[in-house]
Formats: sequence, C-alpha cells, structure tokens
Amino acid sequence: MRSAAVFLALLLCLQWTWAQGESGEVTGTDAETEGGNRQEEVQFEIQGVGAAHDQSSSQTNISPDIWAELKELRDMAIEQKVELRNSKSKIEKLEQENAATQARLTASESKNAVLEAKMSFYEGVVKELQRENMVLETRMSSSENEVAELKRENADLLARVTANENKITVLETRMSSSENEVAELKRENADRPKVAFSAGLTDAGPVGPFNTEITLKFSKVFTNIGQAYSPTTGIFTAPVRGVYYFRFTVWGGRPSAWMGAYLYHNEKRMTLSYDYNDEQAYVSASNALILQLEKGDVVYMTLYPGSGVFDDSFNRTIFSGFLLFAL
Repeated sequence: MRSAAVFLALLLCLQWTWAQGESGEVTGTDAETEGGNRQEEVQFEIQGVGAAHDQSSSQTNISPDIWAELKELRDMAIEQKVELRNSKSKIEKLEQENAATQARLTASESKNAVLEAKMSFYEGVVKELQRENMVLETRMSSSENEVAELKRENADLLARVTANENKITVLETRMSSSENEVAELKRENADRPKVAFSAGLTDAGPVGPFNTEITLKFSKVFTNIGQAYSPTTGIFTAPVRGVYYFRFTVWGGRPSAWMGAYLYHNEKRMTLSYDYNDEQAYVSASNALILQLEKGDVVYMTLYPGSGVFDDSFNRTIFSGFLLFAL
C-alpha cells in the first residue's frame, strides 16, 4: 500500500508539471530555471521513491516492473519538457518573424499609400496631357487642312507659273527668232547698197523745142543717196545689180505745142509720155517703171523732138528713182 501511495504522488507531481508547461505562464529564463528545479524535484522524488522502494523492498512484494515503469515515466516527462521548451523557442522565433513581417507589411502599406498618391497625381497629369493632346490634335488637323489648301493653291500657282514659263519660253523663242531676223535684215541692209535719187529739171522756165532729142539734165537735186545720179549729165548709173523703181513727171505751158519725153535703159527706149497743149495754158504727163539693171547700166530721159517742157521753182518736171533690192 505504501508503494502504491508513493506512485500516485509521483503521478500527481508529473501531471502538475505538465499542466504548468501547457499553461504558458512561465517563459524565458524563468521557465528554464523552474524547469531545472522541477527536474531536480522530480529526480529527488524519484530517488526518494527509489530509496523508499529500497527500504521497503525487503518488506513488500511489489513487482519489479513498477520501478521500470517509473523510470520510463521520468524519461518521458523529461523528454516532453525538452520538447515543450523547444516548441516555446520556435513559437518565440515565429512571433519575432511575425513582428518583422508585420513591420515590413506596415512599411509596404505606407509605400503603397505613397504610390497610390503618386498614381493619383500622375493619373491627373495624364488626363491633363490627354486633354492637351486632343487640343493639339485638333489644331494639328486644322493645320493639316490649311497645309493641304496651301499645297493645292501652290499647285495651281505652280501650274500657272509653268504655263507662263512655257509661254515665256515660246515668246523668248519667237523673240530670239525675230531678233535673228532683225539682225539678218540689219545685216542685209548694212550689206545692201542704199541708192535713191530725186531731182527737178530747172528754175529757168521753158526748155525746148529742139529738132533732135537732147538728154534732159535734172540739175536741181533733192536727194542723191549713193551718188548714182549725175546732175551734170542727167544720167543714173546702177551701182549694183538689182531691181530699181523709176518715176517721172513732165509739164508743158506753151499753148498750141507738143510736150513729151522718153525714158531710156541704156540705148533702149522704155517709154514715151507726151501731150498736146490745146490752148488751155498747160499740160502734164507722168509715168513709172520697175527695171532690172546690171551693175553699170544707165537710165536717163530725153526731150521728144519738136516739143518742149517747163519747170520753175514749183518743181513741175521731176525725175526720181531708187533701188528696191539687190540681186
């Protein structure tokens, strides 16, 4: 009976120690100190139980298996105590890690709050930029329309300028051709001899009549370009081969008389112009010819035999001629 009572007391001590470990009221160094004390107490109690067992072994017949079971219970209690201490250490470490995680979470939440504030600010900036972009796009579209209109107007102007340039080119070509023609004409005119003459017969009044032909000497020279006409002889000498124009007028003032003159090319009579004055105070005759002359050919006028002509300061009887073109 005594051994059974000791065994029950030991079990109660072990149960109380286990309850103290599970209650979690003792932590840190106190738990280690108390655990050491409890372990010593358990060992002491076990030793006491062992001593009591030794003292009473001789008096009682308790089975030796009880002692072995007590040892096993002691070992189990110690092992559970160690495991409990390790579990507490792990719990403390987890609590520290949890605190660090919580601190990091708080910091992250603060950063997130800052980032959200920045994000909200940037969203406002983005909206403002989008609004400005829409305004710029509208202005750009308007500018593009204006540019397109200017390009169209520029194309029209360019087409008109091109047309004008083409016209100018044509006009320049024509002008160049005209200038070349003018230059050629100037050159031809410069190269072509300038021949023209005009002369009156006399200021003395009547000339003739004579029984034979006489050469009329037109002594009043009005024009004699090229000096091809001689007022001394009354003969025109062609300076170049060409086509010449000649004209003359003869006038008579003697009543009841003939008035007339011949035009000669070299020795050939070309024309005769004459009239009879039937007491009307005066008569006149005119004629003109175009003659092709060789260089050195002569043209002159003679008085028709038995007739007379009249001239005075009014230049009634004249002889003229000029070169049309050289051949």
